[in-house]
Amino acid sequence: MKIALTTDHAGMEVVSSLREYIQSLGHECEYYGPSELATDDDYPDYMFPAARAVANGDCQMGVLLGGSGQGEAIAANRIAGVRCAVYYGSVKPVGLIDVSGSTATDEFEILRLSRQHNDANVLSLGARFLSLDDMKSAISLWLATPFSGDERHQRRISKLDSSV
Repeated sequence: MKIALTTDHAGMEVVSSLREYIQSLGHECEYYGPSELATDDDYPDYMFPAARAVANGDCQMGVLLGGSGQGEAIAANRIAGVRCAVYYGSVKPVGLIDVSGSTATDEFEILRLSRQHNDANVLSLGARFLSLDDMKSAISLWLATPFSGDERHQRRISKLDSSV
């Protein structure tokens, strides 16, 4: 699978390691970020090209890095066909996680749900909230989790994609 990878200044310290890690998982990696650190850069300048690469099929999935991951996801989600989920650390649900009565298996369930229920095709990571090892674990789990294909989830995604 070909993965679009990008960052702004907040992820420059780890982006090379993540690129190598993604490649070690057997994926091709296309980098859309800056070539050097510029602390006053603007994250949309790097998020838009990576998101467009996913939307137009040049890449099948994308991984974005930013300080919190929030603005980066907002930028990516402006591109039609992109469904970007944010992850900035492990979370534990306070109750059931879906209408079927499922409960979470661990604190990374939110990553699985972004793929299983939302067919997220881009993952935005909060580089200021995650260690490099946490990012690697998140990327590995997220890439390995398939979309469930359930009719109710597909119906919802179709509504999202048809609204743009």
